[in-house]
Amino acid sequence: VPAANAEPKFPITVSHAPKMTGSTKRQIALLLLILGGSFGDNLRGLSVSDWWEKAGFYQIYPRSFKDSDGDGVGDLKGITEKLEYIKSLGMKAFWLSPIYKSPMADFGYDISSFVEIQPEYGTMTDFENMVGKAKELGLKVILDFVPNHSSDEHEWFGKSENREVGYEDFYVWNDGIVGSNGQRSPPNNWNEAFRGSAWQWSATRQQFYLHQFHRKQPDLNYRNSAVVEAMKNVLRFWLGKGVDGFRVDAVSNLFEDQQLRDEPPSGESLDDPLRPQYLNHIYTQDQPETVNMVYQWREVMDAYQKQHGGETRVLMTEAWSALSVVKTYFHDSDGRLGSQMPFNFQFILHLNQNSNAADFKTVIESWLDTVPVGHAPNWVLGNHDVRRIASRMGG
Repeated sequence: VPAANAEPKFPITVSHAPKMTGSTKRQIALLLLILGGSFGDNLRGLSVSDWWEKAGFYQIYPRSFKDSDGDGVGDLKGITEKLEYIKSLGMKAFWLSPIYKSPMADFGYDISSFVEIQPEYGTMTDFENMVGKAKELGLKVILDFVPNHSSDEHEWFGKSENREVGYEDFYVWNDGIVGSNGQRSPPNNWNEAFRGSAWQWSATRQQFYLHQFHRKQPDLNYRNSAVVEAMKNVLRFWLGKGVDGFRVDAVSNLFEDQQLRDEPPSGESLDDPLRPQYLNHIYTQDQPETVNMVYQWREVMDAYQKQHGGETRVLMTEAWSALSVVKTYFHDSDGRLGSQMPFNFQFILHLNQNSNAADFKTVIESWLDTVPVGHAPNWVLGNHDVRRIASRMGG
């Protein structure tokens, strides 16, 4: 088992966590031992030379990480103060959950400006100082990129709601269905990720807008080329600030069925049709256009590196999808490149404190069979959507 500051031989993503018990340490030791001998043919043709291919990525949820000024909220200065600690763990990079300006209806995933810092986290100068300190320590900085939606308090949404020229179709709008009583209802049965209809009526525009998440998180319209370019410019802005890559949030939700067809029942939670689990999300997730958008973002990243030099800027994608879908994020049949690290959630989804060596082996082999030859496997041990590793793996 590697020492605490040893360099991993494959990308691993973890979240900040409390001290682990002996039982948890034994589980992770077992994991590392199995991983150490489990690669086989999928690594043929892979030259493990790029920094991210053998890096540990440490996720930081800024709000709860380190408070530098005593206001009860973590901040960028607090993160900067703890960078030596992160390096001491053997990490090569840290990934920040959203730090952008936000009304905080969904703890920062409702973004009112993609190019400003949330004031309670600090200033742009604080961010630049953090990046500078990270570079001194040899740490890479990864930002959350939240492309599916903005806040309803974003300037773009206000302009779209008021049908300003150039912004009319920045979001997904629909007239809905007029009933026999003259009342309008949503155009279909789609549910948001929390509970309830994915459509919200705008009294200003007199139309419904789509929100696959919170009602204050309207979905951007990626069939509008202006939206595509605007979000590419967000990537370019932060690359210019010195970041080394992005973790793409909720990538599987980017596109929806253009015909707005009703989704079929899933067979689960039949007592509550407003729960997201009630439906099989065949028309709101994993649409064919999604991977092409990921390839376009990769082109932006590679073009920036070619122009400005330096080490690889890495693209990591979050899709809780079938492995057959996740596999497409690596590249297409023509060799067009996408995400270097489509997140592997198999440990989170299938392992717990009751798992044994055979369970670990099954999960690991299923992922290794998925990763195309020449690509590096990655292993996600935790994130902000699940309990901490110590809680999941037992005490």
